[in-house]
Amino acid sequence: MLRPTILMAGLLASFPAFGQEMKAEEARRFVVGKLFNFTCFEGTRGAGRIMADGSVAGRIQFRGAGPVRFAVLPANTVRVKGENVCASVKGMPIEPCFNLSKTSTRSFRGSVWGLGFAYCDFTRKSHVETAGGPLELRSAIASSRN
Repeated sequence: MLRPTILMAGLLASFPAFGQEMKAEEARRFVVGKLFNFTCFEGTRGAGRIMADGSVAGRIQFRGAGPVRFAVLPANTVRVKGENVCASVKGMPIEPCFNLSKTSTRSFRGSVWGLGFAYCDFTRKSHVETAGGPLELRSAIASSRN
């Protein structure tokens, strides 16, 4: 149950930040459909994309060691609740929401509300970066919908 939350926090952390909080609609415009690399406070890293329907697809390596895994989460996994961006993952007893702060025009930090130490930093990838990137993600998304 912790792994999907880390994946979500990682993907959400890719929002841009200039030290300013991003509200839900701004975060949505900044992130949806774009590919982000992420690294988290405890070493987890990967890359992923949040789609307009709230589904998530990406690759993740937990704690920076072991195999890289592909993960696809269904529609409405990431959703807006008021001014907050939250995650709904089957089997989790809570629906965590996230603090999202811009760090640059291409990056952001995401942390779970109330747990500022539990964060991920996200950086938008360019379209030319392909190693393990967009083509593999598109294949993973397509196969999850079949």
